[in-house]
Amino acid sequence: MSKLQYGFDACFVPGGAHLFDGETDHLIPSTSHFLLESDFFVVAGRMIGHSFLHGGPCLSGLSPAILHVLFDGSPEEATIDIKDCADLDIRETIKLLEGTTDLSPEEKHTINELALSWDLPPVISGNRRWLFDKLLLHAVLGRTSRQVKHLRRGLKETQIWPLLTERKDIIPLLFPRASQIQCTSQMVLDKIKWPTQDEDEDKEVSLEDACRITGFLRTFIENASPSLLEKFVQFWVGWNVLPTHLDVEVVESSFPRSSTCFYLLKLPGHYKEYSVFERDLLAAIWSVDTGFGMV
Repeated sequence: MSKLQYGFDACFVPGGAHLFDGETDHLIPSTSHFLLESDFFVVAGRMIGHSFLHGGPCLSGLSPAILHVLFDGSPEEATIDIKDCADLDIRETIKLLEGTTDLSPEEKHTINELALSWDLPPVISGNRRWLFDKLLLHAVLGRTSRQVKHLRRGLKETQIWPLLTERKDIIPLLFPRASQIQCTSQMVLDKIKWPTQDEDEDKEVSLEDACRITGFLRTFIENASPSLLEKFVQFWVGWNVLPTHLDVEVVESSFPRSSTCFYLLKLPGHYKEYSVFERDLLAAIWSVDTGFGMV
C-alpha cells in the first residue's frame, strides 16, 4: 500500500482505504467504487498540482503505465509490468498464462473464470500469450481508467496541465520514481543549520549540553535506515520530503518536539546518555500518525 505524500497521510480516507495500491514504483489507483464516486481522485489531482506549484512534496512511486495513460497515452501502447497488478489473486491467475507448460484443468478453470468475468474468451492453446496481455491490460488500466480521468481532471483544475503537456521533462519531477528520492543520512545532514555559540545570548541550555545533544542527533541520523529517516523528516517538517533547510534548537523541555511550519526541531538538553535520547526521539517520531509530532 502507499501513502499520498502531502504533509499528512492523505492516502487515507474515511474507512481507512488507500487511494493507491500496490508495490513501490508500481502503484495504481484503488479500484474502490466508493473512492471513485466520492471524487477523491479529483481531490488528489488538485492536491498534487497545488503541492507542486507551491514547492511541496510530490507523489512518488506510480506505475509508468498509469503515467503513460494519465498524460493521454494509448493504453494499448503502454508498457505494463506484472508488478503493476496490485490485486495479488488476479496477478497469480494471470501469471498462470506465462510460459508454455500445459495448464491443469484447475488452472484453466481459474483463468477462464477471470477471463469470462471481463468479457474475454477462455484460454486455448493458440491465444495464451494474447490472453495474458489482455488480462494484464484490463487489470492495470481497464479497471482504473475512470480513476485516471479523475486525477487528470483534478490536475487540470490547478492550471498546471498546459505546462505538463508542453514540457514533458517536468513530469518526472511531479511524479518521481520512489527509488530516485530515497532519503539518505548525508542528504539530511547537509540540510541542517546547526546551532552556533553566538546565535543567541539568552540560550536556555549550556554550550556543553548543546554540543552533546547535537552530537547525539548526528549519530542518530548517521545510523538510521532510509525508512526511519523518512519518518524522521516527516516528524520534523510535516511531510517526508526534505525542504531547503532544517533548523535545530536545544531547549529546556521533557521530550523532542518539532515546529513543522518552521522546519524546526526542538531537542531537550537534559540527555546524558545516547540510548535515552534515541528512545525518546523514536517515540516522538512514531507519534506523527496520532499526535502531530507531539509525545
